[in-house]
Amino acid sequence: MTSSTFDFSIIIGNTIKKILTTSRREIIGVVHNAYLSHHKNLTVNPDSYFLRFPNKPESRIIALPAAIRGERPFSGIKWIASYPQNVAKGIPRASAVLILNNYEIGYPYACMEASLISAARTAASAALAAQVLAGETRRYRQVAFIGTGIIARNILDFLMADGCPIGEVIVHDLSSEYGHAFLSYAQKAYALRGFFSNTLEEAVNDAELVVLATAADTPYIVSPETFSAGQVVLNISPRDLSPNIILKSWNVVDDIDHCLKADTSPHLAEKMAGHRDFIHGTLAQCILKEIVPDTHKPTIFSPFGLGVLDLAVGEMVYDQATASEDHIPVDDFFNEQKRWA
Repeated sequence: MTSSTFDFSIIIGNTIKKILTTSRREIIGVVHNAYLSHHKNLTVNPDSYFLRFPNKPESRIIALPAAIRGERPFSGIKWIASYPQNVAKGIPRASAVLILNNYEIGYPYACMEASLISAARTAASAALAAQVLAGETRRYRQVAFIGTGIIARNILDFLMADGCPIGEVIVHDLSSEYGHAFLSYAQKAYALRGFFSNTLEEAVNDAELVVLATAADTPYIVSPETFSAGQVVLNISPRDLSPNIILKSWNVVDDIDHCLKADTSPHLAEKMAGHRDFIHGTLAQCILKEIVPDTHKPTIFSPFGLGVLDLAVGEMVYDQATASEDHIPVDDFFNEQKRWA
């Protein structure tokens, strides 16, 4: 739905959750198309900007500006805060807003709660990668979840919505409470078999698909023997893996330049190796079958926050919310609507 020049709407979390929950397969398609648009140079996706605090080094607020061209061009920005200490207070680590802007004149036309959108686009990206990288069988008898927070739960939801055939889930988390809560959710929501593992090694040993979704600041998975040939690792966490593991694997990312920054695991591998030849391509190239995984190595997918994905999902949410009139119009949000009154 195209907004008129001075329309401005707020879309609240409850509305967004309802739309996202009932549109997971559609969102995977939206993310799929956004990746292909990015591959065709129909996007603008500059580096993220990090606001950090000297007295709170673990916390940050990140700005992700982006634009998508095509039949319906639009632009915008996600402003997302990550405060790990929130978890100890019993509140989510991340909070965010998304602003959508008219591509032609720059006026914003929507502001929406975006932590849900951010989680959904991350999970949709992971589910898409699990689908594309699975090969012909596309069956995962065991799926290991390392880290069992909101992102992991969303990834499970999107895997199931996409019809991913999962035999059982193995869960590992430093918090036994969170791990068992995740396992209980998987059992009750999807009747999945599974168990909680006290060690990471046991959790990943026989899993065809491994989901890394922690908030680790530095690599803690260090042994190059942790993963085996043919395993698919969704490396959603920026810094779980040591450079040695990256260098011994077949690596695909969402965007090479964007991924190799900020001391992510692939960036650390680049620093160690002195080159980036260990990155074999992008997920879009896998979708187009321009490249195929080397099954003699573990396959690692490392996506680290393309703002165009947030915009694409946000625009889909905006369309549905305004079509159903489930939004809050703000009349006269812009006071001066003429160059000269």
